[in-house]
Amino acid sequence: MEVIASVMPEVTETTPAPAYINGSHALMQSLVAEGVDTIFGYPGGAIMPVYDALYDFQERINHILVRHEQGAGHAAEGYARVTGRAGVCLVTSGPGATNLVTAIADALIDSTPMVCIVGQVAKKLLGTDAFQEADVMGVTMPITKWNYQITSADEVPDVISKAFYIAQSGRPGPVLIDITKSAQLELMTRPFAYERCQSIISYKPRRVPKPDQVEAAAQLINTAKKPYVLVGHGVQIAKAEDELLAFAEKTGIPVATTLLGQSTISTDHPLYVGWLGMHGNYGPNVMTDQADVIIAIGMRFDDRVTGDASKFIKQAKVIHIEIDPSEIDKIVHADAPVVGDAKEVLKALLPLVQPNDHTVWRNEFRKYDAIENETITVPALTSSDGKIKMGEVIDLLSQKTKGEAILVTDVGQHQMMASRYYQFRRPNSLVTSGGMGTMGFALPAAFGAQVGAPDRQVVAIIGDGCFQMTLQELGTIVQNKQPVKAIILNNNFLGMVRQWQQLFHERRYSFVELQNPDFITIAKGFGMAGQTCSERENLSAALDTMLNHDGPFLLEVIVEKEENVFPMVPAGTSVSQIRLR
Repeated sequence: MEVIASVMPEVTETTPAPAYINGSHALMQSLVAEGVDTIFGYPGGAIMPVYDALYDFQERINHILVRHEQGAGHAAEGYARVTGRAGVCLVTSGPGATNLVTAIADALIDSTPMVCIVGQVAKKLLGTDAFQEADVMGVTMPITKWNYQITSADEVPDVISKAFYIAQSGRPGPVLIDITKSAQLELMTRPFAYERCQSIISYKPRRVPKPDQVEAAAQLINTAKKPYVLVGHGVQIAKAEDELLAFAEKTGIPVATTLLGQSTISTDHPLYVGWLGMHGNYGPNVMTDQADVIIAIGMRFDDRVTGDASKFIKQAKVIHIEIDPSEIDKIVHADAPVVGDAKEVLKALLPLVQPNDHTVWRNEFRKYDAIENETITVPALTSSDGKIKMGEVIDLLSQKTKGEAILVTDVGQHQMMASRYYQFRRPNSLVTSGGMGTMGFALPAAFGAQVGAPDRQVVAIIGDGCFQMTLQELGTIVQNKQPVKAIILNNNFLGMVRQWQQLFHERRYSFVELQNPDFITIAKGFGMAGQTCSERENLSAALDTMLNHDGPFLLEVIVEKEENVFPMVPAGTSVSQIRLR
């Protein structure tokens, strides 16, 4: 075990008593010991002693001042998604803590490791409705892997150690530490020592699978005639992209991904058949009902994938590889469950599966590709009336970045278009809000992703509605000189809601049209360069200007107002009822 401690000299009559540090400095020392290099935060009264201690650690920890606590949470998510390490945010009590709630819930459902440290009123004031007191423990209990309230400085090292272990192990997720102001100020009663947590008696995530579970899965795979791999976010979390590729190439099995599983395998790989979901590709959705064995890896059978779960893959045997045992049999019955880390499971499976070639079966998917291309893709990338379509913006961006950028998308039509038309060539290249569907996610998450991956191009794809939820984080981007590129696809609508109102509510457009501000003037007010593109003949040059700009840049593209995203599996229906128009 790695132990970091203050060394106490031998005490003599002339040796002064050891200087014990306070809880705030203990917190900073603990974060340094954990290897934390970045904190996204916003100061306030109840966390001020920690910020005072942080003043002494500026050379070791980069603190980034956001413009809103929700922005801190999403930035920490973006950082965590591209690094695999827990994103850290630091905020004050009351509204500071409650403003984090949306990001915490988002992180939980998308399995994103995050450690949220929030200030709290002094211990003697707890429960008195003191200024800016909120029961953040009660509020966040359902949306964290673990939360804990520190009331004594002596607790700090052990609690922080546990927080990082819990956040980053097993199925990752957010942890919240509520630290009272009195604990921040008081001195520890013993010398500071930090020991990284290696295990907890009551928490035993299983990384290595049981051999009998792996063998049962291999037997099903080896006898399958129409096997099909469904890849979720868990493969990238486990950094198992190479193992997945080796498994797929040995067995010849077609591979589809969920929304968050995209970029696990390159879109030009011959075994990749597309992505599943409400607006995913035609073939992968339809063919789930034709497979005889489904190998689901690191996914949870979300309703956006299954549609009506009572009708989903009833014909197939299901192998469910998942690190979180609570997901097994929760929605879809697993004939061969394998509990464990995706990387470890695939490594164990690889020598047991037989080489195979399922070319005939894979070609069945290609028939649907041709239909989708003619019916949806070609029309989505061209226009007869001169109006720019969302899909062609993404397609051109994909070409210009060679599919190697990190795409950070918000929620709505632009999110689905980005997933449909960006050709991912590198692993871990899509950062988006999946399970929570949080509008306002992309701008701060893109900033966090750029901080976590400074050597990569980060492009945020945002709708005009989403942008207005967290646009103040333009100030954070500019102040920290991060070269984030952001594209607003502006149709003056809450586009996805409008699409549903058109298709299912007889075009009764109820409060979905937006009177938008001048986005470029706002960006320039923050000190960010930008421009608007409304003509197709200017689109390529506008994208070049954005991508080649030395620093952050906002490109607003005026797109067709009432364009819809297809294919579409209507909510509550079977995936076989997918609509092409």
